[in-house]
Parts: sequence; C-alpha cells; structure tokens
Amino acid sequence: MKIYLILILLILVVHHPLSSSTDVCLLTQTQKSHVQTAGKTIFARFIAPTGFERVKVDESSFAYYLRHLPLKEHGSKVNYFDGREKISNHVYDAVVNLPIGNKDLHQCADAIMHVRARYLYKQNRKDEIQFTFTNGFVASYANWMEGNRIIVNGNNVQWKKKTSFADTEQIFWKYLETVFTYAGTLSLSKELKPKEIMNLQIGDVWIQGGSPGHAVVVVDLVQRRSDGKKLFLLAQSYMPAQEIQILKNPTNAALSPWYEADFSNSLQTPDWTFKNDDLKGF
Repeated sequence: MKIYLILILLILVVHHPLSSSTDVCLLTQTQKSHVQTAGKTIFARFIAPTGFERVKVDESSFAYYLRHLPLKEHGSKVNYFDGREKISNHVYDAVVNLPIGNKDLHQCADAIMHVRARYLYKQNRKDEIQFTFTNGFVASYANWMEGNRIIVNGNNVQWKKKTSFADTEQIFWKYLETVFTYAGTLSLSKELKPKEIMNLQIGDVWIQGGSPGHAVVVVDLVQRRSDGKKLFLLAQSYMPAQEIQILKNPTNAALSPWYEADFSNSLQTPDWTFKNDDLKGF
C-alpha cells in the first residue's frame, strides 16, 4: 500500500501542469508576488492583486500608453546616463525601456515630460507638445519643427530661425534635451492642475517643486469592485539622470509594487515622501 501511494504521488508531481501560463500566473498570485517575470510591458509584468481589476481606459489615452510602456528583461538594472548601473537597493522592480540620452538631464520631472511628449508624438498630436521653462518661457515642439531654435542668454530666452522644417526622432530628442535643461519640478508643478486623491487616474503626478524637489507618475491603476478601493503603480527617474523605473512599495512588501490609494496624509516612496496635496494632473 505504501509503495502504491508513493507511485501515485510521483505521477501527480511529474504530470502537474505548472508549465501553462495560466497556472504560473495563479501560482505567482498564491505566493503573494505580483510580478509576472516574462511580461514585456507594465500591463503584462504586473498582476492585479486578487479581487482587483484594472480600470478601463481608452486605447488612444495617455493612461493606456503608460500602462503599456515597454520594460527591459526582469532583473535588469537601471542605467545612469553614463552607462553605470544603479543597484536596486530595494528601490525598483522593473526598468522602462526608453532612451535617456548620454547627458545628465533625464531626471525626475524630465522623465514625466518625456513620456507625456512621447505619447503626444505617437498620437500625432505634436502641436500639443509644449513645456514651460522655469523662467516662464514656453517651448513648443511645433515651433521647433519649423526650424526655430531656442537661444538662451542669461534669463533672456527667445526663438531664432536656424534651419528648415524637420521632424525626426533625432530632432524630437534634441527638443526634449533642451526642455530637460531649462524646465524641472518647479516649472512642471506650476503647469499641472491640482487633483483630489479620490479622482486618481493613470498619468497623475505626485510632485514637489523646488531644488531639488521630486516627482513620480502613476503608470497603472486597479480597483476592487466590492468597495471601490484603488491600488496604483508608480514610476520615477532620479538624480543623476537615469532610466525610468517602476518603484517598490517600501511600506507594504506583501502588496509591492502596488500602492494603496487610501493612505492617510503622506505617500512614502523609496526615495521621497509626498503629501496628499502634492497630487496633480495634466
């Protein structure tokens, strides 16, 4: 009888279908992990916790774009602008696969302006791409495409015709680097509109303008149908300039990288603590 039972157990272990993607997903959830390591986007990599479902968004929306940002392979390290690696140090769970250039420019607010501009670019809404410098100068991509370039002399900033019309990835990136140079958390915080946490959406930003200041962006949102409770994912860049990363939740390892939207007075991230009234939106 004992031999018979052992044979049955061996058969069950050998033929248990853990290799299917569905079963792997269920196993991952059972183990309290919300990461599907094979996923290539935020949507595919991060599993909604049990009982929650992703809020519906339009495929042409900024929310959809952020939710489907491409990710580097699971376990990849964040690269600084000069190629050095940033050790995770319990800060991030994934790395967004977007270019950041080779200058020390792509920091926190810059990363948010980057994804916003790239979304509008992909939607062919290029005339909507514009950001305000810290001194109040408005830099529009439509003007840049026409061959005009921004001349900075101290606090005096003006457009000057330099070349003919052009619109390429290289031209677009040069525009962004100029924005990164002269705009930051202080200017972006003034451009964004205050939001209430109850109206939280993908694309909203927690931001404290200043020097240095900091900003993080909501890149996904799930909701529990039973009571409306919301959870969200956050992304950031930091100093020195580095790739965009999906943040861990330092206060709830079991829920990480998801954050609860019904926190009390402050939002604690690995590198910064924000207040409720730091929430803003485009």
